[in-house]
Amino acid sequence: MKSAVVSASVSVRDCVRNLGALYCRESVALPLAVIVACSHAPASVAADSYPAKPIRLIVPFPPGGSNDIVGRYIGQKLTARLGQQVVIDNRAGADAIIGTQLAAAAVADGYTFLMASTSHTMTPATHRKLPYDPVTSFTPVSLIGTAPVAIASYPAAPMQSLKDLIALAKAKPGQIQYASSSAGGLTHFAGELFNQMAGVKIVIVPYKGGAPAITDVIAGHVPVLINTLPPLLPYVRSGRLRLLGVSSAKRTAALPEAPTVAEAGVTGYEAGIWWGLMGPAGVPPGIVGKLNAEVGAIVREPDSVKWFTAQASDPASSAPDEFSKLIVADVAKWRKVAKSAGIGPS
Repeated sequence: MKSAVVSASVSVRDCVRNLGALYCRESVALPLAVIVACSHAPASVAADSYPAKPIRLIVPFPPGGSNDIVGRYIGQKLTARLGQQVVIDNRAGADAIIGTQLAAAAVADGYTFLMASTSHTMTPATHRKLPYDPVTSFTPVSLIGTAPVAIASYPAAPMQSLKDLIALAKAKPGQIQYASSSAGGLTHFAGELFNQMAGVKIVIVPYKGGAPAITDVIAGHVPVLINTLPPLLPYVRSGRLRLLGVSSAKRTAALPEAPTVAEAGVTGYEAGIWWGLMGPAGVPPGIVGKLNAEVGAIVREPDSVKWFTAQASDPASSAPDEFSKLIVADVAKWRKVAKSAGIGPS
């Protein structure tokens, strides 16, 4: 029995020294209460001294997209607040699966995180088998921001409002087309959710990216565009696109005059993009709590509110468990949309 206690005293020696409350030698047996107390110390000590080296933030998309832009912004802010560099690591490919898998497989020591977005909850609906579980393979930290999807048309199109679009689509089922930046992505899912909730059938015309889709709608080749709002702002403000509605639950601060889809009668419609911070499963709670508090403080700063508004986005934060519930709900939501729309997994 004595040897077991001595062994325990050796294993907690560093713990005791870090606490600065006791001094122990290998030949001295510590009381059981001290051993138990010290067994809980590493997590708190780690959180107090965290971070002790640079943090890697994996962005599973190429540079220049919204994930990258928001990731770099939050990375710079965290660098300033934590005193350690947050290094952006773009690992694009396979519908964000490559970078996401890399994050899931990382050591859960608080030094590797994933810049996740809504697409994280859509890939389970579009891919038959993933090398990770979108829920259990990760530790949610916090939401960072949100942005709505926008439904727009070129100025000479016959629809002047979203109600006009719905009426026309009901009169001509399957004859109205909408341009989307991709098939199987956010804007496609947003379009199919609109079809299901509005009781219409507008048909997707998929493009390889948002830019060519925007160009063709401005030229009048396709009457309707469904796209995230940020890249549309300059065209809406210049009058080259007419904004029919935004997909957020409430009007966005970036364009408060734009009505929501729900205001046009499609009650409950919501299909925007969110960005959030996640780590691999098992990140110590103390580190999660510290980062959650830092993200919350960052997005509440006046300059952050101004920055997000300029990006046609809204800052956001959440408790880790709230973020986890959102992920679970979104996975179920988009699987249901995909099944109803016949968007099959690959």
